[in-house]
Amino acid sequence: MRLRNVTGSREMIAESRFVVPEETLKDMPGKWQEIFGNHHPIYIEIGMGKGKFLHTMAKDHPGINYIGIEKYSTVLLRAVQKMEQEELPNLKLIRMDAEEIAEVFGQGEVARIYLNFSDPWPKDRHAKRRLPSREFLARYDHILAKDGLIEFKTDNRALFDFAVEELEPAGWKARAITYDLHADPVMMEGNVMTEYEEKFSAIGNPICKYVITRA
Repeated sequence: MRLRNVTGSREMIAESRFVVPEETLKDMPGKWQEIFGNHHPIYIEIGMGKGKFLHTMAKDHPGINYIGIEKYSTVLLRAVQKMEQEELPNLKLIRMDAEEIAEVFGQGEVARIYLNFSDPWPKDRHAKRRLPSREFLARYDHILAKDGLIEFKTDNRALFDFAVEELEPAGWKARAITYDLHADPVMMEGNVMTEYEEKFSAIGNPICKYVITRA
């Protein structure tokens, strides 16, 4: 998801009222509903890219609070620009590394986690950096509500196979799974496509998806 560097993007993000200041994140666990000013459930997307998916979801579901997390300033800037064009009160943005996720949200504070077209980190020695890895599932276990769900989509079959294999040893189970999302009418219901999903499905790549919960 890394784009060509935009000079000053870090500074522009820091000045945006749509982005939660980095220096306040460690004080946020348990306080996110206060930020939104309501008690609606909180859904997060880790690695939100340019923000199309989450902006659409927040617009379509005003009774849910959404938080988009992105590591790269240049990419997050695109999501900020979407908010400048159409501000949504139930969407906040964060620039941070996903490895710190359990330090930013309190235990059980998040109702749903979206992982969309995550970096595959193809080298074996980098497996623990993959967002659907058992290392990250342990982090999600801390912040996800008891009945919370994780949804993961990718066109990378090797990454998806890895993600499925991680479930049992990590203590999770698939509630729903497909290796061709766009040919599955049940799992396609209400589907919102990301930029990558539009691109890859247009050239015929099947999209894999699972919805998981704790075993």
